[in-house]
Amino acid sequence: LPGPPFTHQQMPRKMVYYGQTSCEQDTERYLDVVKYVFSYYKKEVPLVINTMGWVKGEGLLLLIDIIRLLSPSHIVQMDVCDWKAMPPLTPEHVHFSAGLHTKGKQQSKCKQLGAGGMESWKYPEGEDMSALQHKLLYVHPEFPRAGVAGEARVHSGILRDMSILGYLGHLQSPEIGAVLPLHSLVPYQVPFNAVALRVVHTDVAPSNIMYAVNASWVGLCCIPEEVQCQTDGPVLLTQTPVCDCLGFGIVRGVDMEKKLYHILTPVPPENLRLVNCLLLGNIAIPNCVLVGQQGIEGEIPYVTSDYNYSI
Repeated sequence: LPGPPFTHQQMPRKMVYYGQTSCEQDTERYLDVVKYVFSYYKKEVPLVINTMGWVKGEGLLLLIDIIRLLSPSHIVQMDVCDWKAMPPLTPEHVHFSAGLHTKGKQQSKCKQLGAGGMESWKYPEGEDMSALQHKLLYVHPEFPRAGVAGEARVHSGILRDMSILGYLGHLQSPEIGAVLPLHSLVPYQVPFNAVALRVVHTDVAPSNIMYAVNASWVGLCCIPEEVQCQTDGPVLLTQTPVCDCLGFGIVRGVDMEKKLYHILTPVPPENLRLVNCLLLGNIAIPNCVLVGQQGIEGEIPYVTSDYNYSI
């Protein structure tokens, strides 16, 4: 409400790093993440849930899963002018419709003549509908092109870059002056055996993992298990954990001789002590951060036009 999100960032009470801008590839993990975060809601204050804009096809089914999972008291549904693809999310519709990973309740047809619409369905024996009721606030705009998709993806990409830049701004001195390029900031040195690694959005061969991690945006996470290291190489997780994320960083270098990651992050040291896992997702560092590095003679680190697409 006070303005664009990148202008007033705060540390959330509970955060999980999903690692992708869309959940289409792994909807089950998305639901696991929603469950994990929601389980920490203590109900001492009202909770506003901002669902995503994917409401066609499987996106609508996933939305029904989420509504069924979270049992909200109110749903505000904003329709699009001249678009009838999405039904009103009434309590009856959510109750009886199958989601992507959950089943709707069985409907049993009444034999009464003259009953029409939802009144022709009766609830199964013993079903307590009072616990499932939510109030639907349905907003239908009258002006044309309201809510029409198209530019949203471009805008969301720009806003995401602005959020990352705003977050990286915490690395700078609070004093007004020249903005320091990332290569002039002192990184933390993190031993390979102190943190586990996982690439969440694709499979990477262990021999190529350091190429993937170098110069990447990572979630700084905390898994409950102790990191077990059998070798002097990196510790690789075989599955993506659903765990607390304490902030973000950039792996600005990997020292293969000393077995160290060099990480830039504004996360305070008392929180960094809890970090034992680095999650690498499909979120890129904004190009301007890499291309606009000041004070570099010759080639810019991590930026090249001589790229081998066969790798």
